[in-house]
Amino acid sequence: MSARLLRRVLQEREVAPQDPDVADTEQQEDEEEEEASPPRAAARNLFDLLGGGDDEEEDKEDEAERNEPLSYTEQRHSVQKKPTNAVPETNKKSKKKKKKGKAEPSSTKSKDEQSLDSILEDLSIEKKPTHQRVHQSDRGAGKEIETNEDRATSVLAIDPKHLKGENEMRRIFGSKVVDSFENQRNMPSSSRQVRGVRRVAHNPRKTLLVSPPSYWPPWDKSISMDLLETKSGLNYFRYTFDPSVSHVQELFEAAKAANDLNAIAAILGKYPYHPESLLTFAELFKYSGEHQSSADAVEKCLFALECAWHPLFSPLQGSYQLKYSHDMNKPFFTALFSHMKNLDRRGCHRSALEVCKFLLSLDSDDPKGALFCIDYFALRSQQYKWLEQFAEEYQCDNSLWLFPNFSFSLAIARFYLERDAASEGSDHADKSTSVDLMKQALMLHPLVLHKIVDKAPLKDSSWTQILRNVFFGSAKPGSPSLEHMINIYVERHYIMWRFPELQNLLKEAALLVIESLKQDNREAQDWACVRKEAFSSEKNEYSHLLVSDFSDTTPSLPPEELRPFMVGPGMVHEMPPIEQEGAAGPERLRAPREVAGRNPALVFLESLLPWVDYGDNHHDANDENNGD
Repeated sequence: MSARLLRRVLQEREVAPQDPDVADTEQQEDEEEEEASPPRAAARNLFDLLGGGDDEEEDKEDEAERNEPLSYTEQRHSVQKKPTNAVPETNKKSKKKKKKGKAEPSSTKSKDEQSLDSILEDLSIEKKPTHQRVHQSDRGAGKEIETNEDRATSVLAIDPKHLKGENEMRRIFGSKVVDSFENQRNMPSSSRQVRGVRRVAHNPRKTLLVSPPSYWPPWDKSISMDLLETKSGLNYFRYTFDPSVSHVQELFEAAKAANDLNAIAAILGKYPYHPESLLTFAELFKYSGEHQSSADAVEKCLFALECAWHPLFSPLQGSYQLKYSHDMNKPFFTALFSHMKNLDRRGCHRSALEVCKFLLSLDSDDPKGALFCIDYFALRSQQYKWLEQFAEEYQCDNSLWLFPNFSFSLAIARFYLERDAASEGSDHADKSTSVDLMKQALMLHPLVLHKIVDKAPLKDSSWTQILRNVFFGSAKPGSPSLEHMINIYVERHYIMWRFPELQNLLKEAALLVIESLKQDNREAQDWACVRKEAFSSEKNEYSHLLVSDFSDTTPSLPPEELRPFMVGPGMVHEMPPIEQEGAAGPERLRAPREVAGRNPALVFLESLLPWVDYGDNHHDANDENNGD
C-alpha cells in the first residue's frame, strides 16, 4: 500500500469509523485501480471523453483550475509534500466511486444518528431552539431564563409588517406619495430650523416601531433595560437610567413642579432623548394645535426607549412583562398610547391595532385601558375573525362579551362576516346571528342606545319612538364602573354608528327587544341580574382612565392657560393681564429672543414653541429700553 493511500485510510478512520471488512474491500479496489491505470500524459485523448462520465468531467475541472498541466508523477510528488493533516485531492475521486458502488457510509451515518437520538432520549435531553439562548452576563448572574412559545403564538401575536404606519400609508396611497411626503418632512423649513443652525444627517438606527429621520441625533444611550426576574415562563423587565445621567430626572421633576418649560427645554438641549421631557413637549404641542410636532416628539421618545430594549425583550415573541407599577416604565406606556392615537388620526387603523396589541401584552393589568379600544381598531381595520378569536381566547376576570364595547362590537363583526359569507356562498348556521347578538347587547346594556343616539347623532324620527319605551327611556347603569365603561365606549365607538347598515341593524334589534319584552317582562329582570353580578363593585374601578383620552377631538387651551409656560415661574406675577397686552398693540405680544452665543440645539428646540419669536424688531425694542 502506498503512503498516500495509507494516509487517506487513517484520516477516514479518524473521522468516521467503519466496518473493517468494508474498509479492506475498498482499499483493495483502490489498489487494483491504481495498478491498472496507466500514467496520464499532459495531452489528453479526445476519445476518452466518450466514456469518462462524471470522473472525467471532474478531472477536467481540476485541471482547468491549475495554471499548467501536471503529469501523474508530478501530482504524486506534490501530494507527498503536503502536510499530514491535509486532505488529498484524490479523495474527491474515491468519494465519487463510493457513492456509485456502495451505500455503506450513508447507512452507517443514519445508524449513528439513530444511536445519538436514542441516547438523548435516555438522558431526557431536548434540543433548545436558537431564540432561547441568552447572554452570558445573565447566566453569570444566576438568572433563570425561560420562554413561553405558546404565548408567542397567542392571539396577541404582533405582525411586524403592519406595525409601522408608513407601511400602511404606502399600501393605501402608494409609495410615491408617501416618499414625497417624507422628503418634504425631512427637508429643513423655516418653522423647524433657525437661521444659522444646520442639521447633521446620519444613518439612523433601524427600529421596529418608528422610522427615525436622518436629522435626529444619534441615540445617547442614557437609558437601558434590566431583566428583573423570570417567573411562570415570563421575563419581567424595567427601564433604568444610566448612572451618569441619573440627576436628569431630578432636574425634570423640579422644572415640572415649577411649570418651567424653559428648564425642560434646557434638559432636551443637552439630553435630546429624555423620555418625560419629550412627552411634556408632545402634550404641549397637542393642546396648542401642533399635531405633527406632537407626533414627532412621541416617535422620538419611542425611538429612544426601543433602542434601550434588552436583547430578550421582543414584541414578536411575547414572553415578557413590563409592569406599569415601576415609575421608569410609565413613559413607555404613555408614548405607546399616544402613538396609537396618532396612527388612528392618520387613518392607519391596522397599525394602531398592532400597537394596541403590543400595549395590552406589556402588562396583564392593562393600566392604559387597551381593552376598551382594541375592538374599535379591529373593526376599523376589518379584522372581524381575529376579533371573535380574541374574545374567545383572551383570559380576563369577566367574559369579554359582558363588556359594553365587546358586546356591541362582536355583533358588528358577526354582521360583516355574515355579509361576506353571503357573497361567497358559505354558511354560518352553527353560530348566533348578528341580530341575536345585538339584541343581547341591548338587553344587557340598554343605556348605550340613548347615549349613541345623542352622540352619533341619529336623527331619524323612529329613534325618538324607540327611546320612549320604558326599557330604554328609564335605563340606568347600575354601578359606577359600568357607567364609566359605557361613557368610554360611546366616546370611542360613536363614529361606527354613522354607517347606515349598522343603524339598520341597531334599529332592528331594538324593535325586537321591545316586542320580546311585551310578551315576557321577566327577561329584562334576568339581564339586570347578570349585569349586577358582573359589575358588582360600588367603586369605579376604572377611574384612572379618562374619557377624554379615548376621544377623537383634542381640545385647545386658551392663551391664558398657556401663559404660565411661556416664561419662568418667577416672572408670571410680573406679566400684565392678557387684556392689557392686547390693548398695548401687536408688538407687545411678541417675545423676541437673542440667538447669538447660545446653544444651537437649545435654540432649535425653543424655536418649535409657537410663542417664541426671532423677529428683526427685537433690536429696536432693546434700543428703546436702553434709551429709557
